[in-house]
Amino acid sequence: MIELTKDYIERLRQIIAQKDDAHAKNLLKDLYPADIAELFQELTLDEALYLYLLMEGEKAADVLMELDDDDRAKLLKLLPNELIAKRFIDNMDTDDAVDLMRELDEDTQEEILSHIEDVEQAGDIVDLLKYDEDTAGGLMGTEMIVVNENWSMPQCIEEMRSQAEEMDEIYYVYVVDDDEKLRGVLPLKRLITNPSVSRIKHVMKKDPISVRDDDSIEEVAQVIEKYDLVALPVIDSIGRLIGRITVDDVMEEVREQREREYQLASGLSQDVETSDNVFLQTAARLPWLVMGMIGGLGNSMILGGYEANLGTNPKLALFIPLIGGTGGNVGIQSSAIVVQGLANNSLKPENIVPQIMKESVVALINASMISLIVFAYNFFTLGNLGITASVSLSLFAVVMFASIFGTIVPITLDKLKIDPALATGPFITITNDIIGMMIYMFISSFLTR
Repeated sequence: MIELTKDYIERLRQIIAQKDDAHAKNLLKDLYPADIAELFQELTLDEALYLYLLMEGEKAADVLMELDDDDRAKLLKLLPNELIAKRFIDNMDTDDAVDLMRELDEDTQEEILSHIEDVEQAGDIVDLLKYDEDTAGGLMGTEMIVVNENWSMPQCIEEMRSQAEEMDEIYYVYVVDDDEKLRGVLPLKRLITNPSVSRIKHVMKKDPISVRDDDSIEEVAQVIEKYDLVALPVIDSIGRLIGRITVDDVMEEVREQREREYQLASGLSQDVETSDNVFLQTAARLPWLVMGMIGGLGNSMILGGYEANLGTNPKLALFIPLIGGTGGNVGIQSSAIVVQGLANNSLKPENIVPQIMKESVVALINASMISLIVFAYNFFTLGNLGITASVSLSLFAVVMFASIFGTIVPITLDKLKIDPALATGPFITITNDIIGMMIYMFISSFLTR
């Protein structure tokens, strides 16, 4: 592994300026695709393009897929469609090729497909593009070793050798019947230890774990994690083997999804990176900031309606941050637990009502403890029983409301096919602030007259 120091990058820039192709190729030869992608971030677009055109085959394709989405989009705009097809798509697995094609408009897709020499590969890409990208079909590749259950062992080995020439990695050998339906998996150990068996079906492992092409990525990830698999076969509605998904593809997709959920929970309306320009970052942040501002104005209107009571009992204002902050924290805690349960499928439909009941009991305990602590503190420091009771009762009510609200909202969003991660962010905080303030002002107006 070569360290990408400033001296290394500066030396590379000098080589690029001199157009020393041989020297530049030699420097890139020992770098991993991920290192080259990282290196490109330190270069200008023209410098990166110069280096990129020096690479060929699988390495060039791997580097392209390692680049950030924005950097890849900039580079692709400078490359002829025929070059993209013959130098890159031809050297990619179908799942990576489809990921790349999804980033292009339809006209560009069609032109690139017309330049792909392997008709079968082009057909596979077209078929995979029809799937929703958030399903197993949209994530799978078609590169896999497939044998027939009725083949003899020598015939199987010969066919495996032929198919393996076109593959980078071999995870499993899948067994199908004459109708291409998945029947089993052939462990390599059995292949070695049973060289003279008459038929593959006598040594294969039957009833393999698989997923349907319309299963969600979350379901695929759960199956891979549960059964500790490195690859998973994908079947269609009638059980025919149509592809496979590898664990690295799933983990990458899950990681990207978690990043999107984290940003959504943090109040970002779209996916942004530190390298994005000012306008993109502003567009991602501004919507929720505006919502927060509207929520703040709503709180101001609520407080304005109780101006006389606040004027008579100014110490009530001291506890406004306590009421709002506690409600927001409790709501986020409750919603985070539910969102996690929905994500890992541990919260099933039949468990929703019990979960709400459990959260109500937890809320009751938390609300009682918090309100008692605040009551004891205010009783000995304020000397005003009305304000003391108002703050404690309000806290109790706010914690109860925020807990139940934080539980119900993500469940409801999930039912409506909206990302429940939305419930762990500003939405919960703003709502609890407004409701909490209404509760506080309403209770205090009766107890401090």
